Amino acid sequence: MTKNYDTFASVYDAIMDDSLYDFWTDFSLRHFPKKPKEAKLLELACGTGMQSVRFAQAGFEVTGLDLSEEMLAVAKRRASSAKVAVDFVAGNMLDLSGVGTFDLVTCYSDSLCYLADEVEMGDVFAQVYEHLNDGGTFIFDVHSTYQTDEVFPGYSYHENAEDFAMVWDTYEDEAPHSVVHELTFFIKDEDGRFTRYDEIHEERTYEFLTYDILLEQAGFTDVKVYADFEDKEPTDTSKRWFFVGRK
Repeated sequence: MTKNYDTFASVYDAIMDDSLYDFWTDFSLRHFPKKPKEAKLLELACGTGMQSVRFAQAGFEVTGLDLSEEMLAVAKRRASSAKVAVDFVAGNMLDLSGVGTFDLVTCYSDSLCYLADEVEMGDVFAQVYEHLNDGGTFIFDVHSTYQTDEVFPGYSYHENAEDFAMVWDTYEDEAPHSVVHELTFFIKDEDGRFTRYDEIHEERTYEFLTYDILLEQAGFTDVKVYADFEDKEPTDTSKRWFFVGRK
């Protein structure tokens, strides 16, 4: 599986809808337990730090983990500009040894859908459980099967800006509930010319029951499922599922 964000990092914020971060923040604050002073929060797949900074501004002691050094470089500049302290760490969510323990763990923006299979998903859940303090909360979102099976196939998005252009096409992949995103970037160089970059991003989701079983096997209890940033049960046409589990 290709997990290449080197080029993506330079334009990621330009193509992301900023309002989504406010929705993630609001959802989190509603479903976190009553916050003890300076609760420790780990954000998995923190990317360019947009969400980490919001959590820090809300009073949490935040650690942001991501695979991409390029994303983390942007994140560190963002936290510095916002004058908040966030500990950004390069690492893989499949191995959280050395990052410490936390009261809260989040993983948003369908980042878990980039894992290769159910085995890796279960491994991440086990890692999160191991690094949660007793009574801790784990919240994540994933694409619904409706999103991967009905919405994404044939999806096409084009972005044109002064410094870059992007073409984003999505196709159904071979595995159940999986898709391939083909991204082509044209990024302006210092000499005014544009250089082309191509990336492939593969995502996969699973049925409700798969997530429930894997969370239970990891040790989580009282798992709740919501949809599309709201405190409501998913429907057949929900696009994003939210899971909230307790240790």
